[in-house]
Amino acid sequence: MPAPLPPSETTRLAALRSYGILDTEAEEAFDRIVALAADFLATPIAAISLVDEARQWFKAKLGLAIDETPRDIAFCAHSILQTGVLVVEDARRSPIFADNPLVTGPTGIRAYAGAPLVTPDGQALGTLCVIDTRPRRFSRRQRRQLGRLAAMVMAELELRRA
Repeated sequence: MPAPLPPSETTRLAALRSYGILDTEAEEAFDRIVALAADFLATPIAAISLVDEARQWFKAKLGLAIDETPRDIAFCAHSILQTGVLVVEDARRSPIFADNPLVTGPTGIRAYAGAPLVTPDGQALGTLCVIDTRPRRFSRRQRRQLGRLAAMVMAELELRRA
């Protein structure tokens, strides 16, 4: 099920474009944060996902063979609507995600945790997310760690912008 658009979608998209990050080359700083997220949360997949009008694009990724997905199937399009970490313990049992091709297809998402990447003025550009191919829970500590790593992603984006 596609996520609804945020109420401030026009402002959010303008904020995303202002960072000049979409469709840029891989960067070691972001790759390191993704590797830390996968390590700390013990998942085979992690990514920094940026959500534009039509897609989610992965600035950095580990364990994913794709560079982007349509926005209407993106778990991260749901995460940007949250103020905290969105957790899906078993996507096959979720009324929102059970029929999603990222769940039913070769990507095989079962568990997901995504922390929004929020600008200083409150716009969610995307997420730092971790994915597992088996159902699982994420502890409070792991959720906090993911949130802190997402803040590091935003700090890096702010440095690039300055």
